Amino acid sequence: MGFLGFGKSKRQAHKHKKEFKDSPDTAVFTTKFVTEDKADITYVCHDADDGAWQFFSEDRYEDFAEIARLASLKEIISLDDSVLEIADLPEGYFAFRPHKRYHWMTKKQE
Repeated sequence: MGFLGFGKSKRQAHKHKKEFKDSPDTAVFTTKFVTEDKADITYVCHDADDGAWQFFSEDRYEDFAEIARLASLKEIISLDDSVLEIADLPEGYFAFRPHKRYHWMTKKQE
């Protein structure tokens, strides 16, 4: 606690951030909406079969091949560092939220 209860202590101010176990140069799947249009990332999937990461927004599309993009994990973090909150998402799980300002919810893939 800060002086007379105001402000934050050093312990509170230094919030522990998680880190991805994968290299920052790891290629991940995303869309042009995330990389080019800077849309909020609202859905993240950590695939069970190959450990691949996928980062998506709420944008709708008809042809995934037209909007699909590869990016580095480092690029995704630079676009939205709140994905670090789910850096420990196990393989076979996904995380979602309605908007960037909301907390992530996680669920096991079926």
